[in-house]
Amino acid sequence: MPRVTRGFKARRRRNKVLSMAKGFRGGKHRLYRTATEAVDRALCYAYRDRRTKKRNMRSLWITRIGAAAKLNGTSYSRLIGGLSKADIELDRKVLSHLAIIDPNAFSEVVKAAGIPSA
Repeated sequence: MPRVTRGFKARRRRNKVLSMAKGFRGGKHRLYRTATEAVDRALCYAYRDRRTKKRNMRSLWITRIGAAAKLNGTSYSRLIGGLSKADIELDRKVLSHLAIIDPNAFSEVVKAAGIPSA
């Protein structure tokens, strides 16, 4: 019985997997079976880490705001509490960016939150 290589559709499917495995080390970018395993694992990590990235960024923003708040003589929790009482709706991303780019404006926000600066 002659060997059948399945033709165009199978080759297109294999080439898609191998092109997704570009940059992988060893046989993982060359051999279809190991490339399939590596690509499946990479796609799982990519799906998971798109969600994890959001948590990491929020944590980074909070750390930056906390450091800038310390420079202005207050704590992170007091600053956030003061902002909510003063009805100032700036999210953590904007506050973090403000603390890095324009510390004077951040100090004004702290004052507007009803917290005296040091």
